[in-house]
Amino acid sequence: MKKLLLLAFMAICISGIIPSKVYAVDISVGATTWYAWWNWDGSDISPTIDPAFLYGPALFAKLNDDFNLTFVYLHGKFDGDWGTVTAFTAKRNDSDLALNYRLNDYFKLFVGIKYMNYTFSGKGLNIDHSSIGPGLGLSAVFPILENLFLLANISCIYLWGKDDEEGDFKEYGINSNLSIAYYIVPASIVISLGGRFQSYKTDYDDYFEKHKFYGATLSATYTFNI
Repeated sequence: MKKLLLLAFMAICISGIIPSKVYAVDISVGATTWYAWWNWDGSDISPTIDPAFLYGPALFAKLNDDFNLTFVYLHGKFDGDWGTVTAFTAKRNDSDLALNYRLNDYFKLFVGIKYMNYTFSGKGLNIDHSSIGPGLGLSAVFPILENLFLLANISCIYLWGKDDEEGDFKEYGINSNLSIAYYIVPASIVISLGGRFQSYKTDYDDYFEKHKFYGATLSATYTFNI
């Protein structure tokens, strides 16, 4: 029910800002990747995890001069172990849907929905850990040279979910990105290179875990008009 309410809220917000008449819409589609390290500190035991690539599609739609919609999905597989206890593989699915509002030439405010899912497998392990919830943040674009820009954003998230083994939980934390982007005008392609940091806390009924992800990002998007 909570997932349906969040999706309905986003649909109402989007439908309220799309013009009743049909106008041309700028669309950007592309791919993004993130080479990430994962630090997992638990209140009882902390695993060792190898860095891994996350990758997936990115979509941008300019709805009008003030509003645009963005969607990014990432998938990756991490290998780790809890000391001599057991080795495991954790598949992560991470998606962000956000509605952005232009404050001025440099800053945008955005609100959206974040979904995270982990599936753990290994000897004696078969666990699903999923959460969803709202996010709120601020993004910025600063011109450096012709067709070269500095991009930055920071956001707060508050999620709730369920773990097959531990039960219900809440997660809250921050996301941040910083990158340099170059616009190849003849090809209508934007290439960006930078870094991303994500930190959040998972609260169960009787204990907690702290997670930090950080690493380099690379993305490419192609823009066209419909």
